[in-house]
Amino acid sequence: MSMTPRERITAMLQKKPIDRVPVYPLINSISRQALGITYEEWSKDVDKCAEAIIKTTRELDLDCVTTLVDLSVEAADFGQPLLYFDDKAACPDHSFRVVATENDYDKIPRIDLSKAKRMGEHVELCEKLVKELGKDIPIVAFVFGPLGIVSMLRGQEEMFMDLYTAPEEVKKGVEIVTDVLCEWIDQLCATGVDAVMFDTLYASRSIMSVEMWQEFEGDYMPRLADRVRANGCMVMVHNCGQGAYFDEQYESMKPVLFSFNHPPKGCATMQECADKYADKMILAGTIDPGWFMSADLDMLEARVKEELDIFAPTQRFVLSTGCEFPACLDFTYPKKMVEMAKAYKY
Repeated sequence: MSMTPRERITAMLQKKPIDRVPVYPLINSISRQALGITYEEWSKDVDKCAEAIIKTTRELDLDCVTTLVDLSVEAADFGQPLLYFDDKAACPDHSFRVVATENDYDKIPRIDLSKAKRMGEHVELCEKLVKELGKDIPIVAFVFGPLGIVSMLRGQEEMFMDLYTAPEEVKKGVEIVTDVLCEWIDQLCATGVDAVMFDTLYASRSIMSVEMWQEFEGDYMPRLADRVRANGCMVMVHNCGQGAYFDEQYESMKPVLFSFNHPPKGCATMQECADKYADKMILAGTIDPGWFMSADLDMLEARVKEELDIFAPTQRFVLSTGCEFPACLDFTYPKKMVEMAKAYKY
């Protein structure tokens, strides 16, 4: 008997049998192609953004929706000017920095969310998606982690230096951002979303040590995760780095799902990852978006089969990309992934 996406994901969460592998390539930005609009227009016009995501979700028959627009949503409302583009995500304009020096982290504003334009629009986006899709499809709000937001306000290179030269100052900024995110989580969860997914960008071996991540972000994440659960929603995590810190993040946030790109720290292979973690939390991924740039459909079919053979038998896996699908490509590869997930036999 065929399940709805909500029934499928719910059964998976409860470790009950599912009818097929759920599938959700992270194709947020390419949904703009369904309306023929630019990335900038998709990012700035919440009505068109919602319409594009809804149309794409229905046409591709996806099993989930995450509200990733770009990683600058929160930074914009903390006062960081952005640069917008036709075909790629917005990014900070570092000709001006909210945190100009290592002594300015405590100047990050404790913003009034009633006046926060992009974060307010993100709440509105969640409302629209829940209203149109939420009956049958889980909706997951996307939130950048506090250390990532702080790096947008200071500049990544400068913040990394400050972690060594002015660690207590950096923590002042992370604390302010965490306080504001707690309030924002209340608003996001009030829309009726099922979960909040935190992007913990720096929590991987490829960027910083686990001890450093724990000190500068990990110690703040339980507050945010507990706030999500206090609002009756689930916690999910996205980290696309090499050697992501699964154990430490699980202890910090107790996520029900982890979206990832590479084998986590302590696992040499994806098979080892499936064996170690699928019983603990649903795993989502794991095809590197950059790989699509040089792949053809035959290569994709072989790669998807490889991932399904490893993860699908756990019945705790969502076939996805390990990070957002390339904004410059079209729907050809995501459609193929959906077809293969539907056809796969355990």
